[in-house]
Amino acid sequence: MITIIDYDAGNLKSVQNMLRSIGVDSKIASTAGDLQNAAKLILPGVGHFDFGMKNLTERGMIDVLNEKVLEQKTPILGICLGAQLLTRGSDEGKLPGLGWVAADTCCFDVARLDDSLRVPHMGWADTQFKSASPLFDGFDETPRFYYVHSYHIVCDDDSVELCHATHGYRFVAGVVHGNIAGVQFHPEKSHSFGKKLLASFAQVF
Repeated sequence: MITIIDYDAGNLKSVQNMLRSIGVDSKIASTAGDLQNAAKLILPGVGHFDFGMKNLTERGMIDVLNEKVLEQKTPILGICLGAQLLTRGSDEGKLPGLGWVAADTCCFDVARLDDSLRVPHMGWADTQFKSASPLFDGFDETPRFYYVHSYHIVCDDDSVELCHATHGYRFVAGVVHGNIAGVQFHPEKSHSFGKKLLASFAQVF
């Protein structure tokens, strides 16, 4: 059973429907108490960084999540904004992030983009992954995932980089640190590749 975190900033039903399509049971957690017995967690997200952190705080979820993820080592997957919230903070806001990954969230550098490219980055992109990650078990070709974002993660070093893509320049498309993972793309909108990644998270991560 995977627990999907509801903090009013995610495509909960889309994630749940994709999990259902691959035969994975899930439930939605709207309170801190709902998180207590979670075996695995997904933190989806769309929207503003500070809005997401504010809602997690107001729902009393931060302390429980710290205990689950940092102390009990419960596996967690952040998606889009959910991945950015794993970092220390974002150019988009002023509130600190969860700080579980040695990284920050930065705006795309438009000076490095040619005139044909826009921000937000929207659409499908080839995504290169590190073969050592169990999240990409079973991938025998370069996956294409669906992206919608104006910000991307910048890691202190490449030891926590899970995968990368290109929009004018190479950017980090996912991070991993022990039981903690986050992806900038939307696996729930990425058809067969998204299903495969979510299946790997459910089964082997």
